[in-house]
Amino acid sequence: MTVVAIVCAALLLGAAVLALIRAERGPSMLDRTVALDVFVTALVGGIVVEAALTGRTDTLPLLVVLSMVGFVGSVTIARFAAAEPKGEGRVRTAEEIAQEEAARAGKEIDHALVNGEPRDLHEPKYPRSLPENPEKGGDR
Repeated sequence: MTVVAIVCAALLLGAAVLALIRAERGPSMLDRTVALDVFVTALVGGIVVEAALTGRTDTLPLLVVLSMVGFVGSVTIARFAAAEPKGEGRVRTAEEIAQEEAARAGKEIDHALVNGEPRDLHEPKYPRSLPENPEKGGDR
């Protein structure tokens, strides 16, 4: 049993080292994600080998948590990477966001000022209370 455990531990260590190298070198986010998923899997395998050698069962909750974190992390990153259009992997400026909103609404915007004041990009689209009758100025 000890020889099998040593061989398994050596293979898992090799997989973990190669996965860390891939995570460091990987040119894309998906390469790094797969590499870190392989690393978490090798870590879980190492804990399983240790638990099998010592006969401990109290590491089972740790194994479940590590497996869930690895799975949820990989799925989350894959979901966002699949939905991200080409060239959208950068942070846009407030002016670019305002231009895109104006383009969707079909309007031209003044970049510098709105009513003589700097434009607040976080203002709500619709006011909270609209007058029922503009002549009377009453609230809804």
